[in-house]
Amino acid sequence: MSGRAPLRPAAAGAIIAILALVVLAADQLAKHFALQNLPYQEPVHVIGDFLIFYLTRNSGAAFSLGADATWIFTIALSAVAVVIVWLAATRVRSRLWAVALGLLLGGVLGNLGDRLFRDPGFGVGHVVDFIDTPWMWFIPGMPGGIYNIADMFIVSMMIGVAILVLVGLHFDGSRDKKHADEQVEQAAVQDAEAERDGSTAARAGGDEDADAAASDPAPPKSGD
Repeated sequence: MSGRAPLRPAAAGAIIAILALVVLAADQLAKHFALQNLPYQEPVHVIGDFLIFYLTRNSGAAFSLGADATWIFTIALSAVAVVIVWLAATRVRSRLWAVALGLLLGGVLGNLGDRLFRDPGFGVGHVVDFIDTPWMWFIPGMPGGIYNIADMFIVSMMIGVAILVLVGLHFDGSRDKKHADEQVEQAAVQDAEAERDGSTAARAGGDEDADAAASDPAPPKSGD
């Protein structure tokens, strides 16, 4: 069975751009809401200890990691954004890759905007974080972290990219030969099972018709 046709370059670019803008807008609106309405570094329990709003500023990476390397993260975020835009323009023809990279780009731009335009200065701005979910930090000895909408998409889409790589899906929508052969074999097995089930049902129907014909007496012949 043939897959869906690859996306045209313009379509792939449009998907990536639209998703990136949606994530960027959601992230910046949420940060604006947090700055306007939340007290600084004071917990606001929204759903007990399940969801807490805690407004703070982070000079490090996602989940408050690497707080002393602001310039490095600014450069890294810029490089990731450039790579995604280049892939969108030249390589990506897969719908799944377009979705994953679009959401990832939106998260990257959300935090990159903070690095570039927020205090204390251009390129070393602190990212606005305000979401605290203590129940997530289930690993013994792992410190908690405050994060934002952009962090959520960065982390989740990095996992998504890893999954796409592991399943052998290429940017153009093709798959590794190994995975393609496995899919062909699986489809062949499913077709064989469906054919066998259909034959069994047909035989069963024929046997029932024969039994019914044998059990019905022949109609009496009319006399001359």
